[in-house]
Amino acid sequence: MGFIALAGVAVETAIVMLLYLNLAWEKRRALAREQGRPLTSHDVEDVVFEGALLRVRPKVMTVATIFAGLVPIMYGHGTGSEIMQRIAAPMIGGMATATLLTLLVIPAIYVIWKRLALPRVNRDLAGAQRPRPPSHPSTVPGE
Repeated sequence: MGFIALAGVAVETAIVMLLYLNLAWEKRRALAREQGRPLTSHDVEDVVFEGALLRVRPKVMTVATIFAGLVPIMYGHGTGSEIMQRIAAPMIGGMATATLLTLLVIPAIYVIWKRLALPRVNRDLAGAQRPRPPSHPSTVPGE
């Protein structure tokens, strides 16, 4: 039961981290398009710092709240405490590792992924900035 709850929390926080990173990426991409310049590796790093820093405090608050609720369960000696300890133990250890995954590993993988995608993204940006040839005049009946 503890592993199922842990998996749900870990996946949720990872998805929210990716959402914030993607929002920062789209903002930086739009800025580069406006300025008429290609994106660089420095832009990718700035995006990760901008997006990940917005998630540090909420993630730490979530983990602290979960720890505050689970630590008393680990030290309880009442009826049913043995069963609850078996649920709480993987949650405590898993939340510590899920925090490291969300705050360190996911942004690092995001940097690698976006650096590999830079040539394609810059090609798309350059294609969007080129003037397009005029299209054929439409033939509308009655003109």
